[in-house]
Amino acid sequence: MKVKIPWAKPTFSKKEKEYLVDALESTWISGGVYVERFERDFTQYNGAKYGMATSNGTTALQLALLALGVGAGDEVIVPGFTFAAPVNMVIAVGATPVYADIDSLTWCIDPASVEKLITNRTKAIIAVHLYGNVCDMDALNIIADKHNLSIIEDTAEAVFSKYKGKYAGTYGNVGCFSFHAAKTITMGEGGFVLTDKKELYEKMRLIRDHGTPKGKRYWHDLVGFNFRLTNLQAAVGCGQFENLEKIIKEKQRVYSTYCKYLVDEPGICMQQFTPKVDPVVWAIAVKIDHGFFIGSRDFVMQRLLDAGIETRPGFYPFSVMPFYKAKGLYISEEVGLNVISLPSYPSLSNDEINFVCEELKGMRK
Repeated sequence: MKVKIPWAKPTFSKKEKEYLVDALESTWISGGVYVERFERDFTQYNGAKYGMATSNGTTALQLALLALGVGAGDEVIVPGFTFAAPVNMVIAVGATPVYADIDSLTWCIDPASVEKLITNRTKAIIAVHLYGNVCDMDALNIIADKHNLSIIEDTAEAVFSKYKGKYAGTYGNVGCFSFHAAKTITMGEGGFVLTDKKELYEKMRLIRDHGTPKGKRYWHDLVGFNFRLTNLQAAVGCGQFENLEKIIKEKQRVYSTYCKYLVDEPGICMQQFTPKVDPVVWAIAVKIDHGFFIGSRDFVMQRLLDAGIETRPGFYPFSVMPFYKAKGLYISEEVGLNVISLPSYPSLSNDEINFVCEELKGMRK
């Protein structure tokens, strides 16, 4: 079946190619001026004091955990419904993930569930800003301050979303970002960390580059890794960044057009945003009620694919995947097993959105 409307598609201007060729011809293809430029521009745009690029969003999370000293014997509270990267990185550093349930409307981690899970082994909370939404950072910061915990914001899906007028990823100890091919701006891969804490920034810089202090080649202060971004990827990112306002405007158009066709439709529930959140919606996600449709969530997705529309399922909740040994999480399961993520890239036309919505609504009983 030929896909007429893919789930994701990057939006490029002429600058990405121009800068990529320039980086290639400069022979500075590992580190270089485009890495430095992107680090400066992205950090300043988000209003953070310190920032650095990483090889991808997953290594950004691992870097944050390592720099915060999370390791064996520690517990980290994570949402029961999210992409697996933050949980996998908790396990990778030797700590134990503890699964909190999510809010039934926002689909982000529920602070009330978080507080019930805190023990004397709890070291950090990972707040995943899902699909462009932003967690209740006021409540989470109150909890973190009360129990002396660190907060890592996984902002991979909510870059440029705001909470109370401030960018997501700047409320916790560290904000982590992803520039994967399907993200709001992309380098193919690539990631980023933001922090306002100089000591934490310097620790992350050491770990990112084999534990080597700046200007002291082949000297190592600690066990580090190679989590660096290449100049080639950063060149693409700089081109994307120059086109950012247009990309955001088109993402907002796509979201508002989906709302026009789907809000208040029987059997279809869209993710909710509180008045504190000004989202740049990464992916349009809807939860379907089986009682209104002629088949299951996966049946609906297959029928959409038959019509040439590519979709993605919601993330499997950790409580249904045996490997993670998570206890039952009612809301995470009710949401995760019934969500469909619809095409939502910037160049998606209003007519295409209408077609997607009509096909979806046409499968109701």
